[in-house]
Amino acid sequence: MTVHAGLDEAGYGPMLGPLTIGFSAFRRAGPLDWSTFPDAISDAPGQDKERLVVADSKKVFTRNPRGARRLEATALTFLSAGGATIQGAADLLKSAPEGLAPTAGVLSHHPWYASLPGELPLHCTRSELSEHRHRLETSLATASAEVVAAGVAVIPAGALNESFQQTDNKGTTLWSFHSRVILDLFERFGEEGLDFTCDRLGGRARYGRALSVLVPFSTVRVLSESRQESHYLVTSGERRMRIRFVQKGDTLSLPTALGSCFAKYARELVMGAFNDHFEAACPGVRPTAGYVTDARRWLEDMERALPGALADRSSLIRSR
Repeated sequence: MTVHAGLDEAGYGPMLGPLTIGFSAFRRAGPLDWSTFPDAISDAPGQDKERLVVADSKKVFTRNPRGARRLEATALTFLSAGGATIQGAADLLKSAPEGLAPTAGVLSHHPWYASLPGELPLHCTRSELSEHRHRLETSLATASAEVVAAGVAVIPAGALNESFQQTDNKGTTLWSFHSRVILDLFERFGEEGLDFTCDRLGGRARYGRALSVLVPFSTVRVLSESRQESHYLVTSGERRMRIRFVQKGDTLSLPTALGSCFAKYARELVMGAFNDHFEAACPGVRPTAGYVTDARRWLEDMERALPGALADRSSLIRSR
């Protein structure tokens, strides 16, 4: 397998805001992990001045200026290395696989997306990004590796609610979006041999049938299935993919950890725009990150400050 890929999501549990799914893929004829790029990346947040920190986004991001700068540097540097041109947050939304980026029609029902920043970066300087990019490019060349895919799918709350209505199952909805990213990368890189790592989807332990449906006329071989991880080999014509679903995948797979960082960065940008939009209507209402307890507090504050302002909730509050 010469292409190593992974994905992870942010925002699966909140009441407000989008679900975001970050993904990345590296081409390298050999193993790939953090030790492959010792001069450019680290999983230790304390090394953020000299290295890009790639880890579980909860470890990379903290709600202070340094944490925001650390996450942004990792996300924007790797997105650039993967070929994405990110001038503003709207470009980030377009980095999703074909058919997964939110359309203008969808965004029209989520007016706060108009408040997304038109220029990035917000927290670090272009000079810092340039230095990180130089170190990363040098390290990639030394390891005979390249970033061949990097992006994030942003699924607004209204689109999530539509899917919940269709599937009547939160886990099925999550798979419906994850699987489209998996299929996109399989079609692009399967002929080279794709090694894919995903976090476990809730309590699900078996994925063979879902993979067979996802890739028609394929052969899906079960390599192992357990409560901790499940491994499969998928072949279709000249394409082949070894895929594993594993707990804490972002601690085991560099591409999965990077996907976690992309997902968190995109969600933070959207929630920043969300809070800016509603603060303009109701100055003084404290911002929210969208998680259930604080989301309820925010909704109550908004109703008190501006009764009727949240009359249409189908694109605002998740139904599950």
